[in-house]
Amino acid sequence: MFGRRPDGRRIRGIDPIVQITPYVMPMRCDAQVFLKHQVDLEKMGGYIRRQLAEKSERFSHMNVIVAAYVRAVSQNPEINRFIMNKQFFSRNNCSVALTILKDPGDADVGETVVKFRFDPTDTIYDVRDRMESLVAANRGDQPKNFLDKLAAGLFKVPGLPTLVVSVVRLLDRYGICPRALIDELPFHVGMYITNTASIGLHDVNHHIYNFGNVSMFFSMGMAERVAVVENGQARMKRFLPIGVVVDERVCSGAHYARFFNDMRHYLERPELLEQPPQSVRYDPGCEYHEPKPDKQ
Repeated sequence: MFGRRPDGRRIRGIDPIVQITPYVMPMRCDAQVFLKHQVDLEKMGGYIRRQLAEKSERFSHMNVIVAAYVRAVSQNPEINRFIMNKQFFSRNNCSVALTILKDPGDADVGETVVKFRFDPTDTIYDVRDRMESLVAANRGDQPKNFLDKLAAGLFKVPGLPTLVVSVVRLLDRYGICPRALIDELPFHVGMYITNTASIGLHDVNHHIYNFGNVSMFFSMGMAERVAVVENGQARMKRFLPIGVVVDERVCSGAHYARFFNDMRHYLERPELLEQPPQSVRYDPGCEYHEPKPDKQ
């Protein structure tokens, strides 16, 4: 309300062509753009193996992708915006939500969602530490986080889920949803990511939600072998496919292109993520920070 929300601040001076898009496409599902990216697994896998062999540092493909996202956001704040009630807001955090299996060895135990907050200066080590700590805390077959407990409680009373979701949606629309609730809900993040390969599926173009303000969804699929031509020779090469869905209203296509070019650059050279960025770009008046994770 009045230009401020618990998770962001209203920004003005938007290009008129971009600014009118929420009026033409009022819902996020109206404005979904579908993309597909293939990550070179030879480069990423080689980096992960070298880190383990030379430094005893363990990384997953997910760690590298999220670290590349955090670094690209640090240079492209336009991507970290969202639209609510047809108004543009700059997010006051760099956040990612991740769907995980409560028990990686038993899909019947169910899933849960974990929400991470990152600092724009985070290195790949910081990103890995934040993710591993929170994922470990949410494993197990009992409700661990707020969303699990909320969902379990709502369905005990007929009609209560509809009422609660409607009230939260209304409060969120006008920027008066409590900060404590927004901080816990996984639908208020810059990017939602899921690893569909962990359940034996190829990459998908997953929808982004009208509820909340998620502006980007990444879906990692099973590794693929693709024929390529290098140095005049044809060969098979392994790639990690990622289905990407974005809200095209958030910023111009040029800003999106710059963001994805940065991500591609860091995914092909993960060693650049070992050091903090030389500088960070923020929207005017929207600087934010997150305490560094404890060293393990």
